[in-house]
Formats: sequence, C-alpha cells, structure tokens
Amino acid sequence: MASKAAAKLIKVVINGKGIDCEEGKTILEVCRRAGIFVPTLCFDERLKPYGACRLCLVEIKGIPRALSSCTTPIQDGMEITTESENLTGLRKTILSLILSNHPNDCMRCEKSGDCALQDLAYMYDVTPVLYEGERWDLPVKDNNPFISFDPKKCILCGRCVNICKEVVLKGAIDMTGRGFHAKPDTAFGKPLDKDNCLFCGQCVSACPTGALVEKPSIGAGRGQSVKRVKTVCSYCGTGCNFYLNVKHGRVIKVTSDYESPVNSGSLCIKGRFGYDFIHHKDRLTTPLIRENDGFRPASWDEALDLVARRFVELKEKYGPEALGAFSSSRCTNEENYLVSKWVRVALGSNNVDNCARI
Repeated sequence: MASKAAAKLIKVVINGKGIDCEEGKTILEVCRRAGIFVPTLCFDERLKPYGACRLCLVEIKGIPRALSSCTTPIQDGMEITTESENLTGLRKTILSLILSNHPNDCMRCEKSGDCALQDLAYMYDVTPVLYEGERWDLPVKDNNPFISFDPKKCILCGRCVNICKEVVLKGAIDMTGRGFHAKPDTAFGKPLDKDNCLFCGQCVSACPTGALVEKPSIGAGRGQSVKRVKTVCSYCGTGCNFYLNVKHGRVIKVTSDYESPVNSGSLCIKGRFGYDFIHHKDRLTTPLIRENDGFRPASWDEALDLVARRFVELKEKYGPEALGAFSSSRCTNEENYLVSKWVRVALGSNNVDNCARI
C-alpha cells in the first residue's frame, strides 16, 4: 500500500511570530498546536467545527472583520492576531450576553471549579448584569436515573447535540425551538429512555457548563475535591480507559479519558454509570464455603485448597472430559491464556471457552 502523502507545509504569522504549519488545518488547530491560547466554548476536538459561541474570533490582516478561528482554514502567508483590544471587547460582549440569561448560581453548581464559562467570565472580568430582560425559567429535567438536564444553564453551544450525532451516531437530542426558545431537547420533548437514548453520557462529557450532569453523583463532590484515578473498564474485553473520581475512599462518578487510544473518551452506559457495585452492601469481600444450608467465610488458602481437591476428585471419578472452564473478557489476555493453559495442562481437557463468544 502506498504511503500517505505528507501534508504541505505553509508559513503564517501569529501574534508577530512566524510559524510553520500544515495546510488544511484551521486557525484554531494551528494556534493550539503552537501553544497559543484562544478561548472557546463550543469547540470539542472530537467534533467537527461548529462555530456557535464566536469566542474564538481572531483578526486577519487584510480582512475587515474578525473571523471564527475554529471554522476558518489556515492559508499560506496569513498574519493573524489572537489578542487585541477589539477582540477582548467582542469576547466580553458575548460572555455578557450569555451570562444575562444564566442562573449564576456557581456556589451551588455541580460544575463550579470545572466550568469553562466560569473560567472565561473570570478571565475577561465580565459583569453578568450588563444586559437585562426576559430570562429562561425552565424546570430541571431529571426524569431518568442517569442524566440531569438544567436548561437554564445551557449556553446553546451545541456540543451535546453534535456528539450524539457525530460520535454516538444516535441523534437522541437536537436543537429545538427558535430564537429565545431554542434549547437542546428530544423530539416532542419526550423523556430519554432506552428506545431513544443509549445513556452513554457522551452529552454530559461534552457539556462545558453544569447544564448536563451525572445524576447519581449530584451532591457527592465537585471536580476540585476529588482524586482522579485512571483505570480500565472491567465490563468487557474492549479495554476502555476512564477515570474513577474518588472522594473519601469512595467512587462518586466516572469521567472520560480523552487521551485513551482505545476509546478516545467514549464510554457505554455500563462504563460510565455502572460503578455502584464497587461499594454495594451485597458485594462479596471474602471467599465463602457452603456448609449445610448456608455459607461461612473462609481464607483464600482454605477456599483454593477445597477447589483444588474437588477438581482432583472429579477428574479421578469422571475423567478429564467432565471438567471445563469459562474465561472472562473482564480479564486480561494473559489471564485468559493462563485459564486455557491450566485447563489443557492441569486438567487434561479441551473444554475451555470465553463468555464473549456466546
């Protein structure tokens, strides 16, 4: 197979500094790769550029108006400015308009300290009461066990809608209404359920504010108060990576690992919301041995000795073909290999299978 042709290199000037970059990239992509900060609210690296928030406006020499850097392709010889008095004024106006129809209840918001809108409002010293008028007065939608949606905190960035369409390929939600009444919602405002939603939580991971949050973790702890522990999902053999958010020794929620080469931040309903078994009161924490009509706790040595002895007895009585094993996709490849080898070598049987094949 022929190798892919290398992208053509072009030269541009950003904030007075010459930069070599690849043709075909957007201005925002080039700025980010060069370590140049450009504010955004609607941009998500997993999605196609949407150009909704207009905070990423930049000035280009020879063009009389500011352009959105996330949707404008870079061109050879461009002279770009990302910070100026004019751009700061435009960004402050946009943020003021957003905050004029926003609850501004940061002290009680789940995303406080981890909110892109909050960070930018602080950075640009925005006063939220500059514009007055009608404000949204919409009820919180929490009619499913996984996701809570507070439309009053929505900034119409479109990230939740676009990730459901482009990444999940489900299209469970879309922008509904027009003008002041526009908001992301389901068709005819129906509740999210198993018929129209996968409950993968991708919309939650994409939301830059507290409009969409994981319902089971509400009130359990915010971003700055938790320790994030990177791990691998144990529900299947795909090997998706994510972060367990731990507070006081308990897992309170799961968040995406966007750098994972396996899933790039995507998760299914089990991976994102199926962590309640970790601290469940019925979870087994020690081996149990059946005695009479019940079970008694035992040490690992006692339990393993019993299992080994029973395997030997069954093999001697019925032969090796009476024995077999199922391995699990929750285990590593190496562990599944050891199960296979143990059945064939120690038991002398070829009766070995994996649950994922069924």
